[in-house]
Amino acid sequence: MKKTITIASLAVALFAGMGSTAQAEGFKIGADVVSSYVFRGSEFGNSAAIQPNLSYTFPGIGIVVGAWGSYAIAEDNGDRYKEIDLYVTVPVGPFTFTITDYNYPDLGDTFDFSDDGPNIVEASIGYSYENLGLLAAMNIAGLDTDNAKYFEANYKFYDKDGFSAKGFVGAGDEDFYGDFEGDNFALVNTGISVSKDRFTASYIYNPDTEKSHLVFMASF
Repeated sequence: MKKTITIASLAVALFAGMGSTAQAEGFKIGADVVSSYVFRGSEFGNSAAIQPNLSYTFPGIGIVVGAWGSYAIAEDNGDRYKEIDLYVTVPVGPFTFTITDYNYPDLGDTFDFSDDGPNIVEASIGYSYENLGLLAAMNIAGLDTDNAKYFEANYKFYDKDGFSAKGFVGAGDEDFYGDFEGDNFALVNTGISVSKDRFTASYIYNPDTEKSHLVFMASF
């Protein structure tokens, strides 16, 4: 199981890369519907998915605690992919520091953080300046960690008539994000994401696996 997000919000980063974003104080709930769940260049579940989210932003300090999930609509080889992630994000100027627990409930008890348990814990740093966003992430605990690393840059190059567009490029350990055929650091996530109102379409290509994805997302 390979994983690391989010999180311009946790869901938005799947398609548009990651940068720090302001969030209103208090509770926030929502959901995305995606034509397929693609994360850092790899598809999970081979199905359309519903992705609910819940977060709380502490007044005055901007710290965010939240939960995000993905539930495949259809079965793949007899199983429906499920994921439930918890995260804490601390903003410091243009930086965001995030701890994310990626949990795969079908693999074991929720709070089992052993090497063969259902969790992967990641520490990440995001940076945002004008139209540029940067992300550095590393697995630090849980299932199959090997301290896998991922780095991403995105740039918003278009903002007109209600449309915005970003290009993004990400690199990571190929035995975690790529084709599993080596232990090199490789490009694993490249593409473009275009948004208008609550809708986003993304073309994503993973150079290491040589697979591409066209993903549509509606946010509510």
